[in-house]
Amino acid sequence: MKNKLKVPLRFIMVFNTFILAMIVLFDRIMISVAKDPIASDLSLSDKQMGWVLSVFALGYALFQSPSGYMADKFGARKVLAGVVTLWSIFTALTGAVFGFVSLIFVRFIFGVGEAGAFPSMARAIYNWIPLNERGIVNGINFSGGRIGAAIALPFAAWLIDLTGWRMSFVVLGAVGVFWAIIWYVWFRDNPQDHPKISERELKFIKENIQKADENEKSKVSVNKLFHSKSMWMLMGQYFSSNFTFFFTLTWLFPHIKDKFGLDTLEAGMFTSLPLICGALGNWTSGFLVDYIYKKKKWALSRKLPAIIGFFLAAVGIISSAYMDEVIPAIIFISIAVFGADMTLSPSWSACVDVGKEHSGVVSGTMNMAGNLGSFLTALAFPYMLSFTGSALPFFYLAAALNILAIPIWLGINPNNPLKIYVDD
Repeated sequence: MKNKLKVPLRFIMVFNTFILAMIVLFDRIMISVAKDPIASDLSLSDKQMGWVLSVFALGYALFQSPSGYMADKFGARKVLAGVVTLWSIFTALTGAVFGFVSLIFVRFIFGVGEAGAFPSMARAIYNWIPLNERGIVNGINFSGGRIGAAIALPFAAWLIDLTGWRMSFVVLGAVGVFWAIIWYVWFRDNPQDHPKISERELKFIKENIQKADENEKSKVSVNKLFHSKSMWMLMGQYFSSNFTFFFTLTWLFPHIKDKFGLDTLEAGMFTSLPLICGALGNWTSGFLVDYIYKKKKWALSRKLPAIIGFFLAAVGIISSAYMDEVIPAIIFISIAVFGADMTLSPSWSACVDVGKEHSGVVSGTMNMAGNLGSFLTALAFPYMLSFTGSALPFFYLAAALNILAIPIWLGINPNNPLKIYVDD
């Protein structure tokens, strides 16, 4: 019995963050599936719904850096438990709104809460996950979000039909609070503080994570952070990635439903397929990141998967716009989402690489820029469609941003840590 197989605790941690990523995207996409009954009950136009969808991204973007800073200062245990509880409460409160203004307020605070999720995960990864495992771990975490969203599309349609859109949000809120309690009880910020960790695993983690410099315990200089060329390049490429993907979470469902005359369940089934491909893109990219890194090519392990991803996203998004049948349109959108999600593992791995002890605030700042892209996506689609009478200009814009991200990645150096602490 002494040889009984014991699952490493860092794998259990990754399973927990994978489940959280599912909850994050499940909660986020629910509003898209519930768009029609919400708009009908509250008498909202498509442009007003565009603001409802985008105001989440605004709250999410603005609080990325602060939440990353909190994760670095107070630890992922407390911060994740707190923010998950906050956004879960406001997920439930979405079911209690009574008009446009109250819905805008609730969704903004919901975004503020969700802002802490992935920066806090990045901080946990820095402490727990060795360098040669970070690619696949980031891929697993982000694939959880895509799988959660894929499940959410048909499941949310069924749940709304069963309980109504208001009670559906209450159910999701309860799930999030339950996860927060489990996380706080089980997780520890430092592996050595966990009562169940083995000496063998602790030794392996300590020997294979980055070593912190003494200066890195200093406070972050916001001025230096935003004067870093690498920081701006990470922000720019992630803006492009999120601009493409957030369309999938917001307007793809109603766009496909209206363009091809589908019912709610059919639209949910079709639009779940790109999200499944997004999960595959995360796994593929995560594998490539770690495989190339093990070949002693640190910089290439981040650059190549991201560049391939942005190229596929550009090709897929343009091709889908010219399809007159739902199946080929979904196939090309799936290629675009597969590509967009290939950019996530290298992006977040690079943030942990260059941020080190400040990986929470660095990843949060990158994600802030990305979600400004999300904010603009949710508004750009209905406004450009209304102004031009066609969805093509929006798809051209998304493709152009993906192409621009390729030369940006050529200039990113992931093995050059950012010097963003305050000088003594």
